[in-house]
Amino acid sequence: MYLDARSGRTYPLDPLRWSGDDGAPLTVAPSPGLAPADIETGTRSLWRYRAALPGDLTSPVSLGEGCTPLLDRDWHGTPVRFKLEWFSPTGSFKDRGTTVMMSALAQAGVTSVIEDSSGNGGSSVAAYSAAAGIKARILAPEGTSPAKVLQARAYGAEVALVPGDREATSAQALRESADTCYASHNWHPFFLQGTKTLAYELWEDLGFTAPDAVVTVAGAGSTVLGCDLGFSELLAAGRIPRLPRLLVAQPRHCAPLHDRFHGITGTTFAPTIAEGTAIREPLRLPEVLDAVRRSHGDFAALPEEAIAQAVRDLAAQGLYAEPTSATAAAAIDVFTQRGAIRPGETTVVILTGSGLKAPTTVAGVFA
Repeated sequence: MYLDARSGRTYPLDPLRWSGDDGAPLTVAPSPGLAPADIETGTRSLWRYRAALPGDLTSPVSLGEGCTPLLDRDWHGTPVRFKLEWFSPTGSFKDRGTTVMMSALAQAGVTSVIEDSSGNGGSSVAAYSAAAGIKARILAPEGTSPAKVLQARAYGAEVALVPGDREATSAQALRESADTCYASHNWHPFFLQGTKTLAYELWEDLGFTAPDAVVTVAGAGSTVLGCDLGFSELLAAGRIPRLPRLLVAQPRHCAPLHDRFHGITGTTFAPTIAEGTAIREPLRLPEVLDAVRRSHGDFAALPEEAIAQAVRDLAAQGLYAEPTSATAAAAIDVFTQRGAIRPGETTVVILTGSGLKAPTTVAGVFA
């Protein structure tokens, strides 16, 4: 069933429903988790964790997402493990959520969808719509990276650029959703069910143990919520002894989650090279803050030059990350100085997207 955590209301598990009757965001009620023996080890994708996914999805729309590399690296003297989510089929972590969401919609008989995105979510929905034979219309802010727009169009999606910011794009998609299925990576509960497989995969990667800390970047916060869902299910099932600390990075130019968490008022906004985080009013803001607090985690806000330097430092290690993704790496030093990343513990840093997704922005970083 679906759960509205804000009111306590529940709804049947219907893939065509993406919000509560009062417009509140929904999640899927927790699964009982899984044991190592429940993993379909012969499946080379996140569908190996099918036993933890809802909806009895018998015919997944899959492009081989998941099973991404986990690399041991030294970051300015701090040992970390980078999870390279850009090995996903469309080059970003969004494919985890999209494969589950589109599988549910395809199984429900949906023939057309609309999605709003700052880039990576749109190209992911376009790809999985093509794989499912579903018509896709993608709305994106007019300033979206041309490479991401091109990618969505290459998959056959209709792409419309909307004047204004990310919020204007979302508002336009909501107006148009009355006429077609809204496959929103921010709204649809099945999307978060896909992102929670990141927690299950890290658990398996690390020999069926949880890391001590997970560092990620957040715009809407789907990686934060996915990790919270997955690790919470593993905790409830007795598979791990505690939740990993969720350490979340945002650019200083757009840090509403950080500011609310730390009680900072008068938040101001400016353009950021981390375009995937440029969300001034995250839909699930209370839930993201609750997840971080529950894990005893923290937020950090990074200046633009620190993000740019992280892009350069990652590239110097052979890791080509878009600035949004590199924001997580930029936060490692901050969290280490605060004591949130501790010697002798296992710290995983999620690198969400490839530098190939934003070539114009990356070129400016190296100019």
